[in-house]
Amino acid sequence: MGVTYTPIEDAVAMIRPRDMIGMPLGPGQPGGFLHALGERDDWEELLVFGALLVDLYAVFAKPGVKFFSGFFGPAERYLRDSGADIEFVPADFRRFEPVLQQLSPRVMITSAALPDDDGSVSLSLHAGASVAELHRAGADPGRRLIVEVSPHFPRTYGYAEHDHRLHVDEIDALVLTDRRPFLLQDAPTSDVEEAIARYVSGFISDGCTLQTGIGGVPSMVARMLADGPGGDYGVHSEMFTTGLMHLHKAGKVTNRKGEFDGVSVTTFAAGTEELYEWLDGNRDVAFLPVDIVNSPEVIAKNRKMITINGAISVDLFGQAIADSIGGRQFSGIGGHEDFVSVSGFQIEDRSLLCVPSTANVAGQPVSRIMAEFPAGSIVTTPRHHLDVVITEYGAAELRGHTIRERAYALARIAHPQFRDALLEHAEAMPRA
Repeated sequence: MGVTYTPIEDAVAMIRPRDMIGMPLGPGQPGGFLHALGERDDWEELLVFGALLVDLYAVFAKPGVKFFSGFFGPAERYLRDSGADIEFVPADFRRFEPVLQQLSPRVMITSAALPDDDGSVSLSLHAGASVAELHRAGADPGRRLIVEVSPHFPRTYGYAEHDHRLHVDEIDALVLTDRRPFLLQDAPTSDVEEAIARYVSGFISDGCTLQTGIGGVPSMVARMLADGPGGDYGVHSEMFTTGLMHLHKAGKVTNRKGEFDGVSVTTFAAGTEELYEWLDGNRDVAFLPVDIVNSPEVIAKNRKMITINGAISVDLFGQAIADSIGGRQFSGIGGHEDFVSVSGFQIEDRSLLCVPSTANVAGQPVSRIMAEFPAGSIVTTPRHHLDVVITEYGAAELRGHTIRERAYALARIAHPQFRDALLEHAEAMPRA
């Protein structure tokens, strides 16, 4: 079918000086359109709701523009510290959808792949929490749906009734650009991350279903599994990474996991050009809405689920801080609690929380395993959800253990410089 494209300046003109825009997290953001918004200076009260900006868009530094973010990344932190009007909305990834529905932005925007011959537009790298609101905006004559497409975005697929696509008939402005997806290169792993990854791999056996987050440890684990003798793995992960692609290419993924068999399940992808090329037209990966992918009940239905995530610090009670530092927003909640908590539903499922033993603060080492959190700290995940905490010094298994047993186990995997003091604190802890 014939497709009519809207010039980007005409799409930008659809936004009123007083307006509200909703958009997906990170890889789903229409970068060309957002940069074009920054060329306007007539904003009076423009509110944008999104998460994890992947670029420094000038529009968010303009007077009259406010950004509500559900997940901070480097761009949000830079803009905030530069005086931009940016605020954090506390919500895990699953709750982004009801937040969007409550806000009901007049304009919804997203990136996508080129339309196919039937006029269907794949949502490419992001299903997340915005799909339902994109469709609602497209069906409402009082709202606007703006979609930026590029030949560089892969055409990906959903599963069953979850189409992971829009149709051109829903779209008010279809904008064609030459933008490339955000690239996330695998960073070199440190000795500490390699040590943690070795402990993590000890919990993974043939037939496990895997969830991995971002960072050196998950990348190293994926590399170890790809090169190792094991296999028959499944993938059910909020984020699909380059490391998970390598696991597929090594022939180690069968997805005989008992839930969504035959496909790796994810809600967004970020990685290298090689990953995006591999995803294009690949039905081995299914992009589903986050309320399915991040549902602990759904996750727990998978065979031998192993979740691998990180944290900033853990106290001896087993509480985890994963999204703030000193009470100030650093990242976001995302799917942290959903995937960490899953080990409490099935005895064979394990949740691995990876934490380097120390951080460098003003040139001095500081223990990430803490006797107790300072006043004003913001807990991301409560103590009763944690299963296994891993540092470069070992693994502390917490599930089913008492308060003091957990404290001892955590103190023993702390850095030797801080271990004795933490053990003393564990000894002094009440039995109940």
